[in-house]
Amino acid sequence: MADSRTTTLYALLTAAAAAGAASTVVCWHLLNKSKSKPKSKSESSSNKPTSSQISHGVTELIGNTPLIRINSLSDRTGCEILGKAEFLNPGGSSKDRIALYLIEQAELRGELHPNANNCIFEGTSGSTGISLAMVARAKGYLCHIVMPSDQAVEKSQLLQRYGATVERVPPCSIVDKGHFVNVARQRAAEHTGGAYFVDQFENLLNAQAHYEWTGPEIWAQVRGRMDAFVHGSGTGGTIAGVARYLKEQNPRVRCYLADPQGSGLANKVNHGVMFADSEREGTRRRQQVDTLVEGVGLNRMTRNFARLFSTTTRRSKGGPGSGSGSGVADADAVRMARWLVAEDGLFVGSSAAINCVAAVRVAKMLGPGHTVVTVLADGGQRHLTKFWSDEAMTGLGHDVQAPASLDEFLG
Repeated sequence: MADSRTTTLYALLTAAAAAGAASTVVCWHLLNKSKSKPKSKSESSSNKPTSSQISHGVTELIGNTPLIRINSLSDRTGCEILGKAEFLNPGGSSKDRIALYLIEQAELRGELHPNANNCIFEGTSGSTGISLAMVARAKGYLCHIVMPSDQAVEKSQLLQRYGATVERVPPCSIVDKGHFVNVARQRAAEHTGGAYFVDQFENLLNAQAHYEWTGPEIWAQVRGRMDAFVHGSGTGGTIAGVARYLKEQNPRVRCYLADPQGSGLANKVNHGVMFADSEREGTRRRQQVDTLVEGVGLNRMTRNFARLFSTTTRRSKGGPGSGSGSGVADADAVRMARWLVAEDGLFVGSSAAINCVAAVRVAKMLGPGHTVVTVLADGGQRHLTKFWSDEAMTGLGHDVQAPASLDEFLG
């Protein structure tokens, strides 16, 4: 049987033929307009989603995060400052990428077998552990995370909700057998079932994941038009992998290190010496890095960062160069985080805050009209009891009010 709309329109066209060509054109336009009208749910032949709309499990939600313009920073610098919104990954951070990549690579090598009492071990300040625990749960593995006891307690709580075993140990030097990474390695050796020690700091597959995945996403999103990439370094995986990919696409892309207070990496990049003024004898408050920023900053060279340092950077004493470092004080990180939530509604963690401080400095140095890309690695939700606690920050002497101008970050 003919569709009632088709029958009605046929009658209109027949009548229009007798009335003249002009009326025929009007009726033909009406016919096409009727065909292009979106169908309502009642008109649709099926309300079921197509296979392309369905993600097969939580791991398929990882990656393809948006690149967003940070309006307040862009408008005030005259540059396009873009942030890769990695906090939108299902585990809440960019570490979801390496968790999935490294676990799948271990599966391909036959080191992990799901639902067979296999356990994934790692030493982490928190975010990598949360991502590993999520992927482990989704894939049928146990997970044992060792972390420093001075990290925000909500990270441990998230890990426990994912079913991970959480072991908090006192902060100490990497040369100490009680260091969280060394303890995780030892726990893996003691496990009676299949065990996989991720070793994110020294495992070069960390950087490879970002070379194959994050870097190409960024390059596609900017359509090959960018001038600088800015990122901090914890393991060194993200900055090493992304920088390597971007510079292969365009050697003129400049890569800058955002380094927290107390870390020696910026000094290593700029002057060839691993040292930070706040690490002088008698001034350091804690064993690892003298900063409240969690997840980035070191005073040792990881294999991932060493690869970056040897292949994509050259020493630069504060100039643009192809690779220079910008040290970011805790006070600047705290105030940038408050600026972003006040001006842009972006509630980010401490590493994202130092990335944005460094991005503003790079934008000011390059001048208006350039495009600077950074990464918003995680959200503020896992930093509520420390970095995002006004009481905790004022107790350390930090101003928790957003500054009146970005110029306050340029000192």
